[in-house]
Amino acid sequence: MSPIDRVVTSGTFSLDGGTWDVDNNVWIVGDEREVLVIDAAHDADAIAAAVGDRRVVAVVCTHAHDDHVNQAPALADRFGAPILLHPAEAPLWEMTHANRKPDRELADGETLSAGGVELRVLHTPGHSPGSCSLYVPDLGTVFTGDTLFQGGPGATGRSYSSFDTIIESIRGRLLTLPGETEVRTGHGDSTTIGTEAPHLEEWIARGH
Repeated sequence: MSPIDRVVTSGTFSLDGGTWDVDNNVWIVGDEREVLVIDAAHDADAIAAAVGDRRVVAVVCTHAHDDHVNQAPALADRFGAPILLHPAEAPLWEMTHANRKPDRELADGETLSAGGVELRVLHTPGHSPGSCSLYVPDLGTVFTGDTLFQGGPGATGRSYSSFDTIIESIRGRLLTLPGETEVRTGHGDSTTIGTEAPHLEEWIARGH
């Protein structure tokens, strides 16, 4: 069994009065006994089917936009797992789940583990204030949520976002990882640090 499974779910993202159709990557990381679920989006049944009979150590949210957290409580309750989120995401989380708080705060530099896989939390704000990436050195992988995609940074045109901040996060926290590191994103196809790094100045010049 691969230590990383991907489930693609479909739904909507809403913020600042607009709603968009989106496909999200849900990542399941661990072994045949226990896993972490990263970004419980849209379809709790599909995610649960991929988890199967494994124990869910935690439901980890890279950030709190509704398309990444709308199924977090349902999935956490189904598996008896805690929801983990950076505290700076509280205003966004409350837009979707006003009556349910995350169970534990994600902190920069802490290590999460499931099934012998260790993931290091990197606070990478910009797309939102508490956006986090999860780096797995042993697997040569980083889960970037909506911070870094194939072709550039995540969107920063909406509330609680900052282009200058996301550029600093990408430059200082992500592009310093080994070039062969696979970037597994919140939407769309994966890429590598080495593929994206040469384009930083282009992104700064275009402003998004």
